[in-house]
Amino acid sequence: MILQETLDILMFATACVLLLSGFPVAFTLAGTALIFAGLGHMLGVFDVSFLGAFPQRIFGTMTNEVLMAVPLFVFMGVMLERSKVAEELLDSMVKLFGNLRGGLGISVTIVGALLAASTGIVGATVVTMGLLALPTMIRRGYDPALAAGSITSAGTLGQIIPPSIVLVLLGDVLSSSYQDAQRQLGNWTATPLSVGDLFAGALLPGLGLVLLYIIYQIAVAIFRPHAAPAIPKEELVSEEERREALHHTLHAVIPPVVLIIAVLGSIMAGVATPTEAAGVGALGATLLAGLRLDENRPLPIYAGGAALVLALILTALFDLRLGRDQIALGEQVAIAVAALCCLVLGWGVLVSLKRTLATGTLTAVGRSTLEITSMVFVILIGAALFSLVFRGLGGDDAVHQLLSNLPGGAVGAIIAVMLVMFILGFFLDFIEITFVVVPIVAPALFLLGVDPVWLGVMMAINLQTSFLTPPFGFALFYLRGVAPASITTKQIYKGAIPFVGIQILGLLILSLFPAIATWLPGIIFG
Repeated sequence: MILQETLDILMFATACVLLLSGFPVAFTLAGTALIFAGLGHMLGVFDVSFLGAFPQRIFGTMTNEVLMAVPLFVFMGVMLERSKVAEELLDSMVKLFGNLRGGLGISVTIVGALLAASTGIVGATVVTMGLLALPTMIRRGYDPALAAGSITSAGTLGQIIPPSIVLVLLGDVLSSSYQDAQRQLGNWTATPLSVGDLFAGALLPGLGLVLLYIIYQIAVAIFRPHAAPAIPKEELVSEEERREALHHTLHAVIPPVVLIIAVLGSIMAGVATPTEAAGVGALGATLLAGLRLDENRPLPIYAGGAALVLALILTALFDLRLGRDQIALGEQVAIAVAALCCLVLGWGVLVSLKRTLATGTLTAVGRSTLEITSMVFVILIGAALFSLVFRGLGGDDAVHQLLSNLPGGAVGAIIAVMLVMFILGFFLDFIEITFVVVPIVAPALFLLGVDPVWLGVMMAINLQTSFLTPPFGFALFYLRGVAPASITTKQIYKGAIPFVGIQILGLLILSLFPAIATWLPGIIFG
């Protein structure tokens, strides 16, 4: 038993060290697992029959409908990023709020929140806003650290505001752990945890985090006005230009907001699963990209978008299934209208695909989607082998025993897990933590009676923090790559620290008031 526990600890420590060396994550996890499986077998503490379950795990990943949402949401995010939504939003917001102290920082946070709900890709958001907003903020006299911190923190909002890839991956991992824990407790009728639950649970905490960012920006503008000055009066836009900026803002905001409402609304209304809603998002993003590429001929796009919304409404109001013995007259009419909507939507999508293909946008989006999705799933497979060997060495029992014996019971266990995840976030990527750490600790926490939705949202915010924590915060690296030479790495790190503190504050608030995460899923899904 002691030998098994020693191998578990060594296995986890070895994986962490090798991950820091920069070797590909998937091969690091799988290779470490195979080495320790061999060591365990030679020492007589590991049964190699455990490895027989590995092909089944891979097949389960391939047939997992929840994980099918990953490439669809990635496609949606990359397509929207390529359709220049961020550029329009930032330009318009600067004109609207630039005359306020701290207005540029607030604009960046609002745009980051909108992009988070529509694209959800941290790298694209940080790079885009770094190229567009950072030079403007520096030119207007903003403190470089504050400007850098505002952009990097706003870019990470895509990890907590749904639809989020992190929530999809966490939902899949936590769902399996929750079901296993409930079966161990003898509860065979437990309501399964879904990605939709996490989407609903993360909405209010995500918006709360945006509010905390804005409050911080306002506080800086009040107490350190030189760090967040307003645009000089001689450079202010006229009232007519302001009205024009408002018009451009609505033009830039309304289509993505309609798409966000269609995606999240279809999930929360029970009309579509997260995977089906991701398909809706991919179609909507394609239509929006087609509109942006040729706004002089908008009819096919508007018709396709209206048909998509109408089809969702009909799905919510009527039973559109065809394979039934009896179909009421009203349902027959609804089915006919839905079929017509599909034809109109197909027309709009074909026009959009033609436009995006002609400009090379579709090719670039497809390539980016393939690269990101491949990376996620290869890591997932490597992590599956790692967790399989870890459990074969008795690691899950050891973790459960450790967390159960901590002072404070479930509260002490939660604090320990959150602290470990926070520290690992300084060195590891969120995908690595999700696939390696979460499957190890989640079952033990569920056995202690922790609410799965609340735990998932807490973990999501904690993982979001990993993008901002030096020395390996990815958002910091993304901004460093596009920041002017006058912005030092020290200033970028310094600017991120207050926002890391704000995220920790958000975690504390959520830990004290779990209903922030559990109320909305309870209202929507019962």
